[in-house]
Amino acid sequence: MKYGARNKITAKVTSIKSDQVMSLVKFDVSSPIQMASVITTESVEELILKIGDTVQLVAVSKGQPIEAVLLAFAAGQTAFGENYAQELHEKADALPEAEWHFIGALQTNKAKLVVGRAALIHTCDRVALAQELSKRAKSAGITQRVLLEVNVGREPQKAGVLPEDVPALLEKVRALPSLAPLGLMCIPPAEGDPRAHFRALRQLGQGLGLPELSMGMSADYEIAIEEGATLVRVGTAIFGERAG
Repeated sequence: MKYGARNKITAKVTSIKSDQVMSLVKFDVSSPIQMASVITTESVEELILKIGDTVQLVAVSKGQPIEAVLLAFAAGQTAFGENYAQELHEKADALPEAEWHFIGALQTNKAKLVVGRAALIHTCDRVALAQELSKRAKSAGITQRVLLEVNVGREPQKAGVLPEDVPALLEKVRALPSLAPLGLMCIPPAEGDPRAHFRALRQLGQGLGLPELSMGMSADYEIAIEEGATLVRVGTAIFGERAG
C-alpha cells in the first residue's frame, strides 16, 4: 500500500470480514490466539476517529501475534509499525494488504529485510545506514521513503542524530539517488513533559522544509498531535500490554 493515505477506512478494508482476513495469511494461524487484550472493531474505530484524518495512526505491533494484527486490520486499522527487521519481513509477507512501517533501530546489515517492505522507515539516523538503504532501494528499482530520527533529549543511550546535526545529515540523505527524506521522528525522554521536545521537533522540521513528524506514543500521542504530529505510533492503546 502506498504511503501517504491517512486513516480513511477504504471500502476494500471495511468490506473484509474477520474470517476473510484470516484467509489472507500465508502461514498457519490455526493455533489459539494469545493476546494481552481483546481487540474490538469499536475500540479501533474509536481511536481512528479520535485521531482524525490528518494524522496517520501507526499501530505498533511489535511482539504481537499475526492473529492480533489481523483482528486490528479487520477492524479498520491499515498501518502497522514493527521494531525488528525480521519481524517486519515475516508479517509484511504474511499481510501485504496492510501498510508497514519500520520504527525500530535498524542495523545496516538488516536493511535488505526492510527496504521495499516498509512504506516508511522512521529511524534513519546516520550516513552509513542511509547509503545502505539507498543501495538496496536502487537495486529494487524503488525510492525508499525515510524519516530522520532525532535524539531530542540528548540521551546517550538512545539512537538518533543530535538536533544541530540534522541539517548536515539531511543534505547527505537528499543527495542519495533512491531515498526520499520526508520528515523527522523522535522519542522524547520517558520522564518529564514531552511537549517541549515535540515542539522543538516541529520547529526543526519547519525550518528544514520537512512536512512529516512521527512523534507520540500511547501515553502522549494527544500532546504530540497538539504540537503538530502527522504520524503517531500507538501500541498499548490498541493491543494492550504485552504479556511478559
